[in-house]
Amino acid sequence: MPDPRDPRDAQPARRRDAAGRWQVAPSWESLVDRQIREAMEEGQFDGLPHHGKPLPNDDNPYAAEWGLAFHILRNAGYAPPWIEADKEIRDLLARRDGLVARAVVAGPGRSELARKRDRAELERIVADANAAIARLNSEAPRPRQHRTPLNLARELAAYDAAVDGATGGDPRG
Repeated sequence: MPDPRDPRDAQPARRRDAAGRWQVAPSWESLVDRQIREAMEEGQFDGLPHHGKPLPNDDNPYAAEWGLAFHILRNAGYAPPWIEADKEIRDLLARRDGLVARAVVAGPGRSELARKRDRAELERIVADANAAIARLNSEAPRPRQHRTPLNLARELAAYDAAVDGATGGDPRG
């Protein structure tokens, strides 16, 4: 009687593939499995950093159980909704600041048409920023991550002051 433990008497491994056909192979060990096994036998995995210890979470030590989830999302190019909303707010505020900076450069000689166009653009930026701020404030897990909505009248006054070359303080406060 053949001994299944004797390699000379062993039958080749058999299994059905996804289509239901029988597949026969001398072993189920794949090329990758064999390379990993051989590397382990040669000791190539010995002495690796953090061997036998948890991998450090340098990203955010306060993330606790959410740390791995945030890491995976970030590597996939995604972030939690409130972080995406905050990025959008920062982009809109940068656009606002760029618009005001252009007005400062142009100064009081800015044409009335350009001034109206900039004010309309500023109104759109403020509306978009306030929508993003509302989204952030509703989705952020903690109140300290919330932002105060922009005041359109203050933003327009700051723009007008920049165009007119007023040297007083920033009307936005």
